[in-house]
Amino acid sequence: MKLKDIKDIFHSELDAIFGKEEVCSFFFMLSEDYIGANRLTLALQPDFPVTKEEANQLFEALALLKRQKPIQQILGKTLFYGNEFMVDEHVLIPRPETEELVSWIVSDTDTQTPLKILDIGTGSGCIAISLAKALPKAEVHAMDVSEKAISLAKENALHNKIKVNFIEADVLQLASLEQEYDIIVSNPPYVRDMEKEHMKDNVLKYEPALALFVKDEDPLLFYRKIAVLAIENLREKGRLFFEINQYLGSETEKILKEQGFDKIELRQDSFGVDRMMKATK
Repeated sequence: MKLKDIKDIFHSELDAIFGKEEVCSFFFMLSEDYIGANRLTLALQPDFPVTKEEANQLFEALALLKRQKPIQQILGKTLFYGNEFMVDEHVLIPRPETEELVSWIVSDTDTQTPLKILDIGTGSGCIAISLAKALPKAEVHAMDVSEKAISLAKENALHNKIKVNFIEADVLQLASLEQEYDIIVSNPPYVRDMEKEHMKDNVLKYEPALALFVKDEDPLLFYRKIAVLAIENLREKGRLFFEINQYLGSETEKILKEQGFDKIELRQDSFGVDRMMKATK
């Protein structure tokens, strides 16, 4: 079978769901990963042949895409801040806006200063590992309530040849963080149940609800708890960074002010959405 014929099948089956450009992107991500054939390969060799086994692998991925399984989970990996991370159904797929949060922390920090960082709700470890790579003098710690998430994050740290100190704990149950930090960062669950109706099946069916959703009646419980712990466990002039719910910026800022934080700054992401917040002790 020819690769271009399989590409045509992908478009006929998926364009109505995802759109032509995204389907094209999916196809070449899969073909390059599975058989080493990219866009240039097909352009130079229009009749590029694939074996039956290779075709079957691509068609299996096609079936999963039709069920809206995320391409990152099909491949088992994704890129974040220039680094490769393994992902599965136990962790959130890293988002571009979270890369912007990492960029903000890095640009706000002297890369040659020794400091201690804590990432709360680390998931795949993407924030902690990316910060450890970008800030080589930093001692980075990462916490998550999920044993399976911690296990995958440890694999990602090993894969990226980075040392991170992992902590399996439920931040909501902690009385103290037990150590002092210069930076605490968190991208905690913040999507309210009421917002589910606006979300697609690729998120609702395949990503962990534990890492995504909070109850409508108390959507900022993680921010409140982390702020309480952070004001006690940050060093003087230490910084707290959050990824936030775009609809709850003022409420999040109020929590930080109530705990005594100063110099609170809200930033939008590249989509023009209120997405990140920084506060200083």
